[in-house]
Amino acid sequence: MRKLLVTALLLLPLINHGIYLATAWDDQDFFKYCPPSQCSQHGPEIRYPLCLESSNTSSSSSCGCVGRSIRKFACFGQDTILVHPVLGPYSVSAIDYRRSSMKITPLVDPCLVLQQKLIISGSSSSPQVDVINDEGSSATLLHCSREFTPGPAESIAGPVSCLSNTTHFFYLVSGYKAMSSLPLDCKVFPISDGVSGRLIPMYMFEDPMSYTPFSLSFKERIERMLSFAETTVYWFGGNCRQCELSGQRCAFSSERKEQFCIPDPHGSRIKVIAATSSVAAFVVLLVTVATVLYLSLKTRYNAEIHLKVEMFLKTYGTSKPTRYTFSEVKKMARRFKEKVGQGGFGSVYKGELQNGVPVAVKMLENSTGEGEVFINEVATIGLIHHANIVRLLGFCSEGMRRALIYEFMPNESLEKYIFSDDSNIFQNLLVPDKLLDIALGIARGMEYLHQGCNQRILHFDIKPHNILLDYNFNPKISDFGLAKLCARDQSIVTLTAARGTMGYIAPELYSRNFGGVSYKSDVYSFGMLVLEMVSGRRNSDPRIGSQDDVYLPEWIYEKVINGEELALTLETTEEDKEKVRKLAMVALWCIQWNPRNRPSMTKVVNMLTGRLQSLQMPPKPFVSYKNEPMP
Repeated sequence: MRKLLVTALLLLPLINHGIYLATAWDDQDFFKYCPPSQCSQHGPEIRYPLCLESSNTSSSSSCGCVGRSIRKFACFGQDTILVHPVLGPYSVSAIDYRRSSMKITPLVDPCLVLQQKLIISGSSSSPQVDVINDEGSSATLLHCSREFTPGPAESIAGPVSCLSNTTHFFYLVSGYKAMSSLPLDCKVFPISDGVSGRLIPMYMFEDPMSYTPFSLSFKERIERMLSFAETTVYWFGGNCRQCELSGQRCAFSSERKEQFCIPDPHGSRIKVIAATSSVAAFVVLLVTVATVLYLSLKTRYNAEIHLKVEMFLKTYGTSKPTRYTFSEVKKMARRFKEKVGQGGFGSVYKGELQNGVPVAVKMLENSTGEGEVFINEVATIGLIHHANIVRLLGFCSEGMRRALIYEFMPNESLEKYIFSDDSNIFQNLLVPDKLLDIALGIARGMEYLHQGCNQRILHFDIKPHNILLDYNFNPKISDFGLAKLCARDQSIVTLTAARGTMGYIAPELYSRNFGGVSYKSDVYSFGMLVLEMVSGRRNSDPRIGSQDDVYLPEWIYEKVINGEELALTLETTEEDKEKVRKLAMVALWCIQWNPRNRPSMTKVVNMLTGRLQSLQMPPKPFVSYKNEPMP
């Protein structure tokens, strides 16, 4: 392998030289060096003047991507993400270059993110200034000790309900607003990650090229900016917009530092400098050598993964789950005829052992990550036995074909039932007593993962789809492909990237500003899962439903604090109502924005088995900016 890498490094200058001879870096070659990108096959195309984040800084500079932080995109799995420097990540569903617009949806409530910036900045202070900023495309946060009502024509919005309370009043003010026109008790409040430590960049919500480009008031713009719903935003298209409207594409000259129009590369041939026959032969030779080198490296790479897995299994020992050959697995799964499920890492088939015991066979079809998913599953589930964790009975590793054999769960996953349209499920099957049993079983399984093993196991993907139900509807935690092992006394773990499923991922996995990643991240996922159980609704995904949909935790909190009924069954006793209320209160403690305010799973078990009257009402997880002590 080392010799092959040396050879590749020696060939690299020659390949670059050959490419230089065959192409020219002129205006018409812009999209050859700065090609459009997509995060998925059906995702929006990202091209100049928008940019996909790249580790290649020099390329970004040549492609005109430097200095436009609020126009830079990133990929998170299949999703196209636009990260606002202050308000957090947005999912981008569509981009219209002819109108210089895009449709975006916040992945986290912008008001919650702004609130967290407020928490981080709360200990600092900012001196009063005469003029906040000379730019109208940004806003500044003001903290006032008394409430006042801005006039309808003023560039002031507030008090902002999700930040203010009875003693602290927060307002957002346009960047050009003079401080002299505001009450004397109002001070500029610093914002973590804000421009110059205090400015919040604002997206445009109106087409600047329309007949009425500034019809929205400042208050209406702020409301849209803080809305947890899909919206359309615009950017100043300038020359680029004229290019797109004329059927051309917009490009950038790094030498002249200006934009220019070029024909659509999909509709015309890109000019290529004529090459001599000797250069062409040289390029063909390089391509042949590179192909042979690639195939050799790929074979070696697969062999190294196989060796890595085999070394792990040798260390793992033979006293654990049984190892099967692929032919045995194929016979066990009846040649994979009965498919019963599909997970993120492969398909699941129903099978049967020689003694007649039914099993579930998961074939790891997407065995990427150097065998990490396979190793994670075997290293975690294979070492533990608990009533609320699915049991690994065997595995197969033969070449690049890998399979995991689990005990069979006839009632499939919890997701199938809690989101069903069949009202009889909550009337006869998932009654409050059973919901409490299921939540308690999941909590005990997670407590065992966090505290009951020699090493702490962090699951990082707790959600209804990964909770399987046995014959008696007892829950069992499954799918440990994203799990991470750490020492029991290790309070913070290090991850190279966020992992999990959107909607269940704790805030600290998106940004370390919210705290360190720990077992408390699993607690957050559990809280979201329980909220879905008691409501029968998926946790807030603003891409589904109307703009009037309420954030699920907020909807449940209001019902709990107002003493409204949460039970989904038609007829419930007071005892049943108390059980559902208890589940909701525990879940609201688990999804506290600050990880330090979330209970451990041991505490969660105690809360679920204790009396409702002993539970304190949790603070609003989506508005509180003070650290509340855990009960």
